[in-house]
Amino acid sequence: MCPMPQRILAMPTQLVNQIAAGEVVERPASVVKELLENSLDARATRIEIDVEQGGIKSIRIRDNGHGIHKEDLILSLSPHATSKIRSLDDLERVHSLGFRGEALPSIASVSRLSLTSRWHEDDTGWRISSKASRDFDVQPAALAQGTEVEVRDLFFNVPARRKFLRTEKTEFNHLEEVVKRIALSHFDVDISLRHNQRTVRQLRKADDQLQQETRIAEIFGPAFIEQAVHVDFTIDGFRLWGWIGLPTFSRSQADMQYFYVNGRMVRDKLVSHAVRQAYQDVLFHGRHPAFVLFFELDAKAVDVNAHPGKHEVRFRESRAVHDVLFRAIHKSLAETRPSNNDAHNISHFGSRTSVFAGLASASGSHRQHPDQQGLKLAIAEQMSAYGQLADVDRTAGREHSAQAANVQSGYPPLGFACAQLHGIYILAENQQGMVLVDMHAAHERITYERLKQAHHEGGIQSQPLLVPISLVVSEKESRWVEANPGVFSELGFEIDSTGPESVRIRQCPIMLAHSDAETLLRDVLADCMTHGSSTRIHEAINQVLSTMACHGSVRAHRQLTMTEMNALLRDMETTERSGQCNHGRPTWVQLSIAELDKLFMRGR
Repeated sequence: MCPMPQRILAMPTQLVNQIAAGEVVERPASVVKELLENSLDARATRIEIDVEQGGIKSIRIRDNGHGIHKEDLILSLSPHATSKIRSLDDLERVHSLGFRGEALPSIASVSRLSLTSRWHEDDTGWRISSKASRDFDVQPAALAQGTEVEVRDLFFNVPARRKFLRTEKTEFNHLEEVVKRIALSHFDVDISLRHNQRTVRQLRKADDQLQQETRIAEIFGPAFIEQAVHVDFTIDGFRLWGWIGLPTFSRSQADMQYFYVNGRMVRDKLVSHAVRQAYQDVLFHGRHPAFVLFFELDAKAVDVNAHPGKHEVRFRESRAVHDVLFRAIHKSLAETRPSNNDAHNISHFGSRTSVFAGLASASGSHRQHPDQQGLKLAIAEQMSAYGQLADVDRTAGREHSAQAANVQSGYPPLGFACAQLHGIYILAENQQGMVLVDMHAAHERITYERLKQAHHEGGIQSQPLLVPISLVVSEKESRWVEANPGVFSELGFEIDSTGPESVRIRQCPIMLAHSDAETLLRDVLADCMTHGSSTRIHEAINQVLSTMACHGSVRAHRQLTMTEMNALLRDMETTERSGQCNHGRPTWVQLSIAELDKLFMRGR
């Protein structure tokens, strides 16, 4: 039943603030986010967070920033009052995290708020209190430089909102996630978090890469940073830096993906698409990469005001951004091949050494061992029930032991083959200890990369269809095809528009002659209209090449000579993405001498 018509009236300020609070304040975590961003905008280098009952009962945040002037305290609790925006030009180049002037008045309208601050040029601090009313009382207060905000009894006057809050544990988990996000984006700030009088996080500022990685390990655990690659690219005025997890650290959910644009964490479809494309050749289907990445660009080139909660942004050159992200991550993953830098695999976090930590691009030429035959492993007592190792020679093994001390510096990254285990694995010795290689997985990657290179050099070969395929598309899609004929010709297709809502495929890539050309074209068209480009054709071709590589690689139980095994190791050291097979499985693992000693309890 429709309500009776009423006259238009201006809403009371209190009601306006409470409605605005619906966008800004969803739960205690939202309060913490807004207050932390204010502290960071005030150039704080130390922030202390104390919460009780998951933040439902109380939230207190103290910082050592430049503070708020006494005469601005009351204004700070007024709607749309801010120190960060003066004109429309400022809005087009926002550098601060918060700028709308909605957070404090919105929080004050649904809680009992106390704000104490000392302006950096003043000798004393001042406190203002509000109980969800407009009656503010400013009083002097003892406080060192900075600001302290205390929020108590969140949603005490909005029962409908309060009943939707979850358990204390759930609310605190959301709150802690916010603190993690802030801590990862501001390494130069000391941050402490206490819950119910217990210290949960004590994060010291990190001035260099080692300290930054230590902070990341404290937040995520050491496993991520041990299996991550540090990236730092500057391209066309864009800078991308941070850490990307290797494919061996993939996740079942996209729960460890942190992407920051000019210090602000965002979740953007364009970013997700670029990252997914960069990983598509090295990840299992359905797995998600992990990363902590920071993207820096001119503030004018990004609109941070595209979402009420500022969770999303809008890039003015979206295609260029997508291309930069893809190229940087793709290149970094391609260069994660074995190198002599693997001596750094020993983690400074004290936990188990990662298989791939510290990988980098191959470091040029390697000195060859003077006697490859001398690297055959001597096995004093073999158990024939578990199979024979190929070509075992005790004398050669003794010679190898004597030579090892003299050629430490001459070891290639993956060392030299010693034996083949059960026709499946290659056992090798390198400077750090022992290397195990899955010979089929490794050879599959090598073959795959060579097939891709050969195909890339020869271009995409096409053939005309005996019977052209007609498709019914939208009018917008038909116009796009007509306006961008070169996009499809580069991908090996010949397509023309035959009407306002129809197109026709006359030619397609030879390698995809037996594929579903109609479905593939529709997917490519959707990608191009959304992102300006598509990699689906290359992905489909790569899938064919991957299958060819799998069938063309050495199979399990094939006996390899020592020369063949060493040749495979050398190829791995010069092949992109050789750390994983085409399906995302690892191709080799490293066990250091320290780990081997630990297995046998040596030194105890």
